[in-house]
Order: sequence, then structure tokens, then C-alpha cells
Amino acid sequence: MAYPVVVIGAGSTGAAVAHDLALRGFRVTVVERGEVASGTSGRNHCLLHSGGRYAMKDPESARECIAENMILRRILPGALELNDGLFVALDEGDLAFKERFLAACEECGIPAREIPVRHALALEPHLNPGIRAAVQVPDGVFEPLRFCLSFLATARRNGATVLTYTEVVDLVFQGRTVAGVKVRDHRTGEERTIRADMVINAAGPWAGRIAAMAGVDVPVVPTAGVMISVGRRWNRMVINRLNLPGDGDIIVPQRRTAIIGTTSWKVEDPDFIPIPEDHVRLLLASAEQFIPGYTQGGIRGVFAVARPLVGRRGAAADGRELPRTFECFDHAVDGVEGFVTITGGKMTTARVMAEKVVDVVCAKLGLSIPCRTHEVPLLPYRAFYELN
Repeated sequence: MAYPVVVIGAGSTGAAVAHDLALRGFRVTVVERGEVASGTSGRNHCLLHSGGRYAMKDPESARECIAENMILRRILPGALELNDGLFVALDEGDLAFKERFLAACEECGIPAREIPVRHALALEPHLNPGIRAAVQVPDGVFEPLRFCLSFLATARRNGATVLTYTEVVDLVFQGRTVAGVKVRDHRTGEERTIRADMVINAAGPWAGRIAAMAGVDVPVVPTAGVMISVGRRWNRMVINRLNLPGDGDIIVPQRRTAIIGTTSWKVEDPDFIPIPEDHVRLLLASAEQFIPGYTQGGIRGVFAVARPLVGRRGAAADGRELPRTFECFDHAVDGVEGFVTITGGKMTTARVMAEKVVDVVCAKLGLSIPCRTHEVPLLPYRAFYELN
């Protein structure tokens, strides 16, 4: 079998899709307009979700996160920091939320346990000493580029081709069937056509633009969030506020930094996201509530990126009510064959997103090939550069 498939996007979703396709025997070409993980995947919070953040408002996403968290621990151990997370109560309102939070985590299958405040402060001595309660969950941290490179390295070992700085400028049709993509190499300016039996749109917040090339609509709502990194790793564990998700409610350690985030608002253009000054002030004030003196390490960066949330464009202005789960769209229902979109989700759920969309591709081609990505260990990220 050598069905050729083009995957658009080399972020976490596209990388995981390429790995799954190659493992099932497809001939895979990944096209990415920039470098690997140069879009949303490379500018996120780096959080390996336990699902705790979504247990109350979005239990479907919470269950997806904890299931994939456990799988990634098995298949990607060299790229994860399994440092756990704390949900801490900063005031009486947070404290009143605790029992509901613990019940929601239990309902979603998320291991969560309350620990004494003195124990939490011993684990995290820079935390605000006035915290009222602490709940420990199996959060973790990953390095986004290494995450994507491990999936792509394993895909390349199984025959996949990865073309960076190669942008899709149009889709190629035979009648109403997508039969490939027209791409431009940004290093040479050359344009060429890559033929395929199937094209998978894994372009994240840009998925709507790619879908429009086929004359179809994908309900992706690009929703931006600001994050601020400082030059000191104040916390060993991931620190969350013990309440519903909101602005400035999480600090994630990453290498020698700590990242406070995030805000939320809808944007029209994922390539142009002006950073509101009031969001920066809000985040810095929130960080001080968690860790007094947070900015003493010096601000390393203030950045924003668009999330590819699935929902209708009439959603509320900040997008917080939109689910963090994912959807797969077979555009045959729109009258366009050979074209499938996968979008939404989190980096934590990239593997299962890939499984779902490749299952759809197999079904459309009349193939019965089981997914094995949940059991196959990934190559180290360095292998991506060694497999030339």
C-alpha cells in the first residue's frame, strides 16, 4: 500500500498526524510554511495537562487530557518533565470552590488530592504564604519544539517527508475532489504541485484559510492569549488558581523561566496579534498574587498566540465559553472529497486527534488498519536531524 497523503502544518497536530499515517503505511508529505512548531505550537504554555483546568466547565476535554497525559508518559518520556501541579486557593472564594473541584476531578478520572498548606509551601517556598488550600494533580511540562520533532522523527523513520518553509498556496482539484496541493518554497520561490489521494488540513488557527481554498467553512475561532516569561524559575511545579479558568490563573515552569498566562480574546488574523497593555498589567498583578516578587527575575518575553478553538463566530468576545476539545471534519459532507480538517484540542491531545483523523482517512479509502501510536515509543527529538 502506498496511498500518498499530504498533511498541512507541522505543529503538534500535524506532526502527530504524520506519525500515525506513516505508522499505518501511508506515503506522507508534511508541508509547513515556516519551521517546525513555528505557529501556535511553538508559543504556548508548554503544559502537559492533567485535565484539572477543565474538570468543572469542560469535562470532555478534561477526560481527553488525562487519558493522553498517561499515554504520553509512556511513549515520550524523554521530552516531558513530570513535575506535577498544584491548584491553590488564594482567597475564600477559591477555598469554597475546593470540594466541587475535587468532585469534578474524581468524575473525570483525574488523580487529585488535597495536601496540607505547609506541605505545599515546603514544595514551593516562593508561593504566597497566605494560600488557603492546595490540591495536587499530575500536570507536567514539555518543550514544544522537541515534542513536535519526536513525532516527526518517528514519522520520517517510517518514510515520511517533511518540507519546511513550504507554504500551501492553493488546492489542486479533479472535479470536486482535492487531488493535491500547490506549494511555494519560500527559500527558492519555486512553485510546484504535490499530488495526493487525501489532503489533511492540520493548520491550527489557519485551518479556516486552508478550508476556504476548497470553498468550505470550518468553524475555527482564533482566540489569542498573552503570556509573560521571566528569567527565573520560581516554581518547580505547575501552579494553577483553584477556580474556574480565567485570566492570569496559571504559572508554568519551563527550563529556567516561569510563564504566567493567559488572557483570552478573539482575533481576526492569527498572523497579527497586537498585545494589549492592560492584559500585560493584569498578568503581572496576578503573578504577584501567586509569587510575590515574580518580576524580580526580569521579564524575558511578552508574547501572544492564537488558539484554534472550535465554535461559531458569534461566540462571546473572549472565547472562554468555547470548549477545548477537538473536531474532525470530513468535507465530503460539503461536497468536497479527498479533504479532511482536524482542529481544536491541545498539544496534550495531539496524538488522539491524529488517531481520529487517520481513522477517518482509512475508512474513506476502505482500509482497516488499527492505530498503534498509543503503544509505540517515539524517537528522541535529536533523531529528526540525524535522519537525513
